Amino acid sequence: MPKLTAPDADFSAWYNEVVREAELADYAPVRGCMVIRPYGYAIWENMQRALDGMFKATGHENVYFPMLIPQSFLAREAEHVEGFAPELAVVTHGGGKELEEPLVLRPTSETIIWNAYKDWIQSYRDLPLLYNQWANVVRWELRTRLFLRTLEFLWQEGHTAHATAKEAQEETERMLDVYRTFAEDWMAVPVIPGIKTALERFAGAVETYCIEAMMRDTRALQAGTSHFLGQNFAKAFDVQFQNEQGGLDYVWATSWGVSTRLIGALIMAHGDANGLRLPPRLAPHQVGIIPIYKTDDQRNGVLSVANQIADDLRAKGIRVKVDDRDTVRPGFKFNEAELRGIPVRIELGPRDIEQGNVVVFRRDLGEKETMSRDGVVERITALLDVIHATMFRQAIAFRDANTHRVDTWDDFKERTSVEGGCGFLLAHWDGTSETETRINEETKATIRCIPLDDDREEGTDILTGKPSKRRVIFAKAY
Repeated sequence: MPKLTAPDADFSAWYNEVVREAELADYAPVRGCMVIRPYGYAIWENMQRALDGMFKATGHENVYFPMLIPQSFLAREAEHVEGFAPELAVVTHGGGKELEEPLVLRPTSETIIWNAYKDWIQSYRDLPLLYNQWANVVRWELRTRLFLRTLEFLWQEGHTAHATAKEAQEETERMLDVYRTFAEDWMAVPVIPGIKTALERFAGAVETYCIEAMMRDTRALQAGTSHFLGQNFAKAFDVQFQNEQGGLDYVWATSWGVSTRLIGALIMAHGDANGLRLPPRLAPHQVGIIPIYKTDDQRNGVLSVANQIADDLRAKGIRVKVDDRDTVRPGFKFNEAELRGIPVRIELGPRDIEQGNVVVFRRDLGEKETMSRDGVVERITALLDVIHATMFRQAIAFRDANTHRVDTWDDFKERTSVEGGCGFLLAHWDGTSETETRINEETKATIRCIPLDDDREEGTDILTGKPSKRRVIFAKAY
């Protein structure tokens, strides 16, 4: 098994090697597209199941809309079409003929969905509509990287319609909290909820909320967004309803989404020099059992015990893989299990069976422990929650150690001058897009969000010296 590039030496090369060597994804024949392999897709399926349950628990239903959207639909919302125009892929011919109207491969579905909502919404009694779809989208990116930014990717996109601004605002914040909960309770990734600036706002939104995470190279990653769309799309598609007072009003809207980019976040937030470190709740295999033997007689005995332990764990709802391949040595299997980030590895040989023990390896700490077979199922079941909590604490400690309060322009420039990430920089900003643009042009750092949870603290902008109402988070980002 090839040795990975050290992440401290070349984080980008390490990332690409982990994706391919752990068999998460591979490059497709079309530039910028990817093939998601079974192990990578299993992670996505686990994410889907968890998120889908959370969506349905908050009253949402799944729908599906076509991938092909009439080009004229996008033109109806000026900010929307302007924001997505550089990324559009357009179909001009079909069936050997030029189409009367070009069709866009969906970059997002607000326009086609709101065209349908016009027919579905007539009265306040028809509201709210709380819909989500699992789909693929196409955005013609110039710089691509597996999972993080590809021409085509998988995601979910929620699109809701409401009778009042208050309801829509509450929905926007509710779904942001769903994403925060998922990131922390399933991915073991701490995130900062916040609001995007006008320059970073979703095209066509009144306000964009986000969760921002820090990767192991100290770059930021936007891990999810929730948009308050106001009445913009309702007005663009003339979606009005009769309100309770008998008058006509435009519908209020939200949209929100996360994508397979979250798999990239898992890799970069937790991975180490040996490969993936997957949080147990999302790992395709939470436990890997590696039988060790030399003879056929030993093989039969060891496999019998290994399969019994596996069955007992599966009865507790734990995902287990028994690696009974005879074509590779145990050492190769150990390295492969570490590369793939299996949270718990059980090593079992004839001597262990004689002594009534198993050897348990924790991927989060890289430590081994000998356990008695009696009660091992209960101990490992509990251990998976301990591993999640440990990984979450490790990620918080790393983020906090790389978060800095910056009060001068010289300090800001020095911290952003390094190659790669610079961590989270908490600095004052005067609230203008002009200053935001100047800071980005001079340092490559962007405002990741205006944090929701921080107390307001008046100060002066690090670049202009103008008054500032609070600190924001600057970072170099993916």
